Amino acid sequence: MRQERFTEQAQDALALSQDLVRQYHHNQWDVEHILLALLQQERGLVGDILRKLSVSVDEVKRQTEAVLDKISKVAYETTQIYATPRIAQLLQAAKAEADRLKDEFVGTEHLLIAIAGEAKGEARGIFQSLDIDQEKVYRALQDIRGGHRVTDARAESKYRSLEKYGRNLTEMAQQGKLDPVIGREDEIKRVMQVLTRRTKNNPVIVGEAGVGKTAIAEGLAQKIAADDVPDSLKGRQVVALDMGALVAGSKFRGEFEERLKAVMDEVRQAQGEVILFIDEIHTVVGAGAAEGAIDASNMLKPALAHGELQCVGATTLDEYRKFIEKDKALERRLQPVFVGEPSIETTIGMLKGLRPRYEAHHKIKITDEALEAAAKLSQRYIPDRHLPDKAIDLIDEAASKVRIDTESAPAEVKSLEQQLKQLTNEEEAVSQRQDYKRAAELKAERLRLEEEYNQAKSEWLKKEKIA
Repeated sequence: MRQERFTEQAQDALALSQDLVRQYHHNQWDVEHILLALLQQERGLVGDILRKLSVSVDEVKRQTEAVLDKISKVAYETTQIYATPRIAQLLQAAKAEADRLKDEFVGTEHLLIAIAGEAKGEARGIFQSLDIDQEKVYRALQDIRGGHRVTDARAESKYRSLEKYGRNLTEMAQQGKLDPVIGREDEIKRVMQVLTRRTKNNPVIVGEAGVGKTAIAEGLAQKIAADDVPDSLKGRQVVALDMGALVAGSKFRGEFEERLKAVMDEVRQAQGEVILFIDEIHTVVGAGAAEGAIDASNMLKPALAHGELQCVGATTLDEYRKFIEKDKALERRLQPVFVGEPSIETTIGMLKGLRPRYEAHHKIKITDEALEAAAKLSQRYIPDRHLPDKAIDLIDEAASKVRIDTESAPAEVKSLEQQLKQLTNEEEAVSQRQDYKRAAELKAERLRLEEEYNQAKSEWLKKEKIA
């Protein structure tokens, strides 16, 4: 079979498997070498499939290495490698699987399916011992691939793109990983209102840095998780798209577009179940653009216009005017939702809602007076930033300092600890010189100091309520 027919990951796996033949001093290339090569791929699809089946990749690797260790080795280094008949059968079976799944290239998944379908062999025995069969591999592959087909040599990199380049905020809300959102009911309601419109149903949260734009998207996710939304929004998933991860490492022309297209395809396949949250949405204007390439906004505009995907954006007023208002086609598809700075009273309410999280993190108590002081003093003395962000920062910073101060032993305890270490070292040195009289004196002194140190430490811990 021609090498060009394989995906890049499959080509890498086959090349690595031949290197393994040389490393193990074998002279025959067999299926187990290919299996180990597939398992050694750091970002390989085979590892994802096995994890989906709740199978330990390390265990499969360990068993495969044990099989290869048992194969007889040649004493000399061989340049000529002979493929066993099983290799030809495996590659033929992998090609047949690719054809059956209507894929244009043979990928690592087809090689794994072919290995799982072997009638005999050591690899087959490993899979049987771990309860892996072709049907289970098919099902796991379907979950990972979704509706993607292998239409080019870099196909594996496009699977589960939403998972790779985004964070599921609804899922995080269900797991209690998001901070509570307080005092933003009207703004969240306005975002939901825009999302349920027939057209121009893509809200952009516009507000100054620090007013809590991202928190509104998280609040929407929390309401969806709690089923506290209109019927049209129930069951939806809010996924925060990481534009930095999308652009990072896309060194070849067209690679960024491929990644973004894969994300958009997954959103389309979800048939309205996914709402994309794009923080700093102005960055999509020009993102990925290079000579001969198109930027992200030009890829998103048709999908937004046709209602194939919905997004919630967030940006500052200056950047909205500078980037989005200038792009009239993009502006027509977005509906701004303006978010102002909350009042001091609202900020205090927000801080009270966040207090349990910060108390649990810093292991200290935060009083109402501290929260009020943080809101009022930050507003008075930090004019270049906005509430509630600057007040939250003050509480976090102060709580961090208090925790460090309480967990640092006082000078008296530290001094006793230092004296104790010196006495212990001196006692050991005297014992080695066989000066037993002096050693006995030092031991008595050390025991007295130990008692004094333990008492001082106990009193300090009791006082600070750390014990």
